[in-house]
Amino acid sequence: MAEGLFNFVIAWTLMFAPLLYTDRKRDRFKSSLDVLWGLMMFLTNTFLIPYMAIRLNDADPDDKPSKRSQLGEAMTKGASVVGLTGVTVCLISTLWSLYGRADGGFGGIMERWQYLTGYLGSERLAYAFIWDICLYTVFQPWLIGENLQNVKESKVEIVSYLRFVPVLGLLAYLLFLNLDDQD
Repeated sequence: MAEGLFNFVIAWTLMFAPLLYTDRKRDRFKSSLDVLWGLMMFLTNTFLIPYMAIRLNDADPDDKPSKRSQLGEAMTKGASVVGLTGVTVCLISTLWSLYGRADGGFGGIMERWQYLTGYLGSERLAYAFIWDICLYTVFQPWLIGENLQNVKESKVEIVSYLRFVPVLGLLAYLLFLNLDDQD
């Protein structure tokens, strides 16, 4: 269960990279999106909270749009691959949590569920994973909703609805991202 939870959160974090790099308000954040995403990926997505607050500021009319980094370009151009990879890892992680190492004496689904509830109630690392999942559940629909203009026109309605579904809404955004319109 712990391995599955960890890998689920990491895969969802991977999927957030193209969303951050295509955020129309990303230039309000004066620091590096590469560093921000790296901190999210390798520490905790709590680093996303200041970004979400800073992007609420009014745009500076004197600022010119910044160019994406090489990582940002790769993540944006490969958004569909990133999305499919992330959702595949999320699915495998979920299945692993339920059925992985079945021959290792880890118990059935009920025993694993009991372990998970005990783990979540006693381990600091588990709190961090749940915190990450809660933040992503709030930030995903918010960011996607404010960036629907990045989606292919024929897919805006479906992405608008799916954005509220954790992971799958982000997959829809990444699959239907209009790459021709990206600056």
